[in-house]
Amino acid sequence: MPSNPVLVVHGGAWAIPDDMVDAHLSGVRNALAAGWRVLERGGSSLDAVEEAVVVMEDDETFDAGRGSFLNRDGKVQMDALIMDGGTLRAGGVGCVERLRNPVRAARKILSESPHVYFVAEGAERFAAEHGIPLCKNEDLIIPREVERLREYQSHLEEHRADLFAPTISHDTVGAVALDRDGNTAAATSTGGTLDKAPGRLGDSSLIGCGCYANNESGAASTTGWGEPIMKLVLAKWAADRVESGNMPEWVAQEAMNYLKQRLNGHGGIILLDATGRFGIAHNTPRMAWAFQNTQAQEAGIQRNK
Repeated sequence: MPSNPVLVVHGGAWAIPDDMVDAHLSGVRNALAAGWRVLERGGSSLDAVEEAVVVMEDDETFDAGRGSFLNRDGKVQMDALIMDGGTLRAGGVGCVERLRNPVRAARKILSESPHVYFVAEGAERFAAEHGIPLCKNEDLIIPREVERLREYQSHLEEHRADLFAPTISHDTVGAVALDRDGNTAAATSTGGTLDKAPGRLGDSSLIGCGCYANNESGAASTTGWGEPIMKLVLAKWAADRVESGNMPEWVAQEAMNYLKQRLNGHGGIILLDATGRFGIAHNTPRMAWAFQNTQAQEAGIQRNK
């Protein structure tokens, strides 16, 4: 029996300032439109989440693709993962520096490699061999982030305790989808955290941490402080609870409570099951999100209640 398609996207969970709300809303709406065009014409959930994430990687508002945070050496280093809930195939890249759209490379790995994960130069070589052009790292750097890193490093002692605070941007992007064939998919992409040590890998590109999809449980994408999310394998934790029969809306909130109570972590999650039920939750002041199904479309900068 055909399913009614659903798409949910997020553009980060943190204390999004008032003057950045419109840019975040516009960004998640554009991503939603791109992914929904795929689902509307009967395309796959995998294609839908890829297209949605590409739009946000190309949008300098978000910490993904061009406009990403700079690491300690002043470079952009990005991570991404995409996963197919029907087959459990996945593709991930870590610490890539010369790809405009890391999720495109992740998709190529999923589709055309027996492996799941490539990092750094190996990931870039795989991408180039499979028709994805490489760029210069400087092409991904924008003046806003050069200034942000300069300001941060000039007040390092003041900032050190606040590196992962909700006031520091966590604009990781992600999407989850259900297509007409009843298959789910998830994708997450990030530039990581500001002033991170070169080579640091966050949760976003790790299966079950920042991204997960399984038709028998759920599809999830997270955003926020990566280290606690990794330690809890939070996307898989949430999906397992959906498989046990719990509503995704309830599980998403429970995941945020668990993150806070167990490790004092913060972030957000979008969660979707194979029947089309979904949940959006965060424990930060704000989260950028959008969803669409055959009945409704909505986008918002959700405030914490």
